[in-house]
Amino acid sequence: MTTIKDLLSARGLAPKKSLGQNFLVDHNLIKKLVDVSGVQAGELALEIGPGTGVLTDELLSRNVRVIACELDDGLHALLQDRLAEQISSGQLTLIKGDCLDGKRALNPGLRRLLRESSGQSDYVAGAAPPTPRRLDISTPSFRLIANLPYGAATPLMTNLLLDYPGCSGLFVTVQKEVGDRFGALPDTPDYGPLSVIAFATTHVERIAKLPPECFWPRPDVTSAMIALRRRADPLTPRLHELADFVQAVFEQRRKQLGGILREKFSVREPFAYPEGVSPKSRAENLSPRQLLALMLAVEGGTSRTGAVS
Repeated sequence: MTTIKDLLSARGLAPKKSLGQNFLVDHNLIKKLVDVSGVQAGELALEIGPGTGVLTDELLSRNVRVIACELDDGLHALLQDRLAEQISSGQLTLIKGDCLDGKRALNPGLRRLLRESSGQSDYVAGAAPPTPRRLDISTPSFRLIANLPYGAATPLMTNLLLDYPGCSGLFVTVQKEVGDRFGALPDTPDYGPLSVIAFATTHVERIAKLPPECFWPRPDVTSAMIALRRRADPLTPRLHELADFVQAVFEQRRKQLGGILREKFSVREPFAYPEGVSPKSRAENLSPRQLLALMLAVEGGTSRTGAVS
């Protein structure tokens, strides 16, 4: 913590609460995060919100290639000076700006770099998603390893899960409530769209609970270290459609599905519900596989007039 304070004070900088700047200062936890990720020398890591570069240092010391994106002008300049040698050698690529372009896409420059590393062509934010296909991660190109700014965590992680099959895993510290939602099971209060998308794409593991004293300045909330490892075979290649469907049926999580499907998808009874699902079921009680089966049933029953019978 003293080192971080010294680095900031030397440049007249201070943590900005508006940017969610709570620096992870327990070096044992920093090492643990990198260890859990399994990243090897020569492989590529994406770091969002590198701050003063403590986690970046750990990655670089292991000869990992790093793409780091920093929004704060002062911290970006600090990193440019402090890590100039690694930037010059090409081991570190440093981007200045927001990692997100709105809520549904990554920063265009970051998106281009990641898609190039995945061997994929770029596409414009807001365009139709890529043609559904089996996602091949036999040659994963990068993994996210980061102490994420709280405000960016959910949209960033969701984008990587949905649009970047080359991302082999997400190894992050986040607000505990966010971590709980990604790893929640049916019939629990935290279960929702994030849980379904995480299950559809990854194996989720809770690594550790991090009290406020692990950070400087201390946040008002407890944090968590979690690992999301990409599945070799996702639940479905149609992840965007599944994400939109579960978002719709979870908007009123306690409402019975019969009413939701009638209002949002023009479903008419009698309707062939999947096994274990009925008009009286609620989204919060259904497994991701059941929700996918329900989505397919709704699509399969759609008539040319848009009604489902």
